[in-house]
Amino acid sequence: MIKIRVLLCLAVMFSCSKSDMVIAQQLDGSPEPQVPQEQNKPNQDTTNQTNHFKILALGDSYTIGQSVCATCRFPEQLKDSLKNNLENSDISLEIIAQTGWTTTKLKEAISNKNPSNDYDLVTLLIGVNNQYQQKDFSLYETEFPELLNKAITLAYDNPKKVIVISIPDYAYTPFGQSRSNPSTISSELDAYNTFAKSHSADRNVTFINITNITREGLNNPFLVASDGLHPSQLAYTKFVERLLPVSIEKLN
Repeated sequence: MIKIRVLLCLAVMFSCSKSDMVIAQQLDGSPEPQVPQEQNKPNQDTTNQTNHFKILALGDSYTIGQSVCATCRFPEQLKDSLKNNLENSDISLEIIAQTGWTTTKLKEAISNKNPSNDYDLVTLLIGVNNQYQQKDFSLYETEFPELLNKAITLAYDNPKKVIVISIPDYAYTPFGQSRSNPSTISSELDAYNTFAKSHSADRNVTFINITNITREGLNNPFLVASDGLHPSQLAYTKFVERLLPVSIEKLN
């Protein structure tokens, strides 16, 4: 009787229901067919995933942007430029800087602020007030390396996430020209920048020179802020043009 039912089902292949065929196979002793189950795959579409980056800018008046608007200073311009160039990015910026700070004052401020050690990018621009206040150069030789080590620590202890920026030359401003020794200012700042560049290389940290931009301040007054001393918004824009491609590479 069982064999007759199987033969009938085969003879009228599509007239038998699926359940009839399963019953027939079971009655005939053949294994029950396995119906493939559709797997639930997690949604792995990361097209709209937001990347969060933290930037820390350490310095003095050149970092806080003395005499320019809050969004005109170079760290803010850099943040905006990165947002425009990195898709789906959310970038937070912290600045530890103040006009007049020497390396000593910046060290104290970082210690007091006690920032976290998880910044994706850290910039360091410091030293002009050591020169302006005629601090002994040996102080910079001691404290700049300490500040650089701290910057590296704050960037996941990764020197490749740190950028040292050269000191602008204020001798090429109306204020600098009013001093008795513009050429001495330039030569002394060259010594500071040479030391910073050399020590940055020793620590495998990127050093970016923007000093030559500021040395166009007498030829192009638009590079100098209204106070006749500090860089203007335009000058900071030119800083960012050099910082941006390096920063993108570091964040990627």
